[in-house]
Amino acid sequence: MAMPLRQSIKVATYLAEQKIRRRDKFPLIVELEPLFACNLKCEGCGKIQHPAGVLKQRMPVAQAVGAVLESGAPMVSIAGGEPLMHPQIDEIVRQLVAKRKYVFLCTNALLLRKKMDQFTPSPYFAFAVHIDGLRERHDESVAKEGVFDEAVEAIKEAKRRGFRVTTNSTFFNTDTPQTIVEVLNFLNDDLHVDEMMISPAYAYEKAPDQEHFLGVEQTRELFKKAFAGGNRKKWRLNHSPLFLDFLEGKVDFPCTAWAIPNYSLFGWQRPCYLMSDGYVPTYRELIEKTDWDKYGRGKDPRCANCMAHCGYEPTAVLATMGSLKESLRAMRETVSGNRE
Repeated sequence: MAMPLRQSIKVATYLAEQKIRRRDKFPLIVELEPLFACNLKCEGCGKIQHPAGVLKQRMPVAQAVGAVLESGAPMVSIAGGEPLMHPQIDEIVRQLVAKRKYVFLCTNALLLRKKMDQFTPSPYFAFAVHIDGLRERHDESVAKEGVFDEAVEAIKEAKRRGFRVTTNSTFFNTDTPQTIVEVLNFLNDDLHVDEMMISPAYAYEKAPDQEHFLGVEQTRELFKKAFAGGNRKKWRLNHSPLFLDFLEGKVDFPCTAWAIPNYSLFGWQRPCYLMSDGYVPTYRELIEKTDWDKYGRGKDPRCANCMAHCGYEPTAVLATMGSLKESLRAMRETVSGNRE
């Protein structure tokens, strides 16, 4: 796990505090969506399926920052839609960083070079660029030529200016172990991004393309082969070792979607950002009035093929914290990643 040491310590301290306070449900990271509009129409994304009136809305800065502070989460992932289309996205980031929240701004990078001057490098801030494959594969997944090349140039410029840059890659059943290896090698060795996040695609209801999502066994076989030969240890993956074990099928976990809650223009979304069973106005209501026991593989048929990080990475993190052996293992990988 290549999470910076300072961030690892803060998260570990936060988790210890929750245990001392005997809280059984709490947020690890908030998925904040201050808009749904986007400048791309990716086949695997359902966010832009909202009506035109909704796509024109932009969340006020105070509302966005207030939701994160209400939850108490130490980290926030700003998504959408395309966050860089929000006219006050820089102010949202500035205020969250001032509160010492670790902020990841997710972007397809088409506007990144144009908007970069609005942001300041900080150990609390990172651009998270979406990269699903090398040039041909990525451009096909976002349904537009030239996006990969622009993303690569934006990453290089952001790194040159001293920004932390992470990537997020979603893999489908059209991927092979080799295509995964190729893109992660490129991001790790050629672009030298700080961290990489990976996720198997999950067929949630609003996604236009329902044919190319992975099943559980497909996911396990795909990542088991991609991770072979020591790749896991070589890549700067922003995941706990246990979550990577989970992707390979070495361990299994229940879903803890409550640990990565989603807040959007509609409020707090039940139960996660991939499924919508209604919205509530406050984080407390989300936690206290959602029947969390009815979600997850083997409980809700919609969850049958889900192995997404929003549900299972938190479980892996909590399992790590509950085991001295796994805590030491994660610590070794963190220290090793920060030396590279």
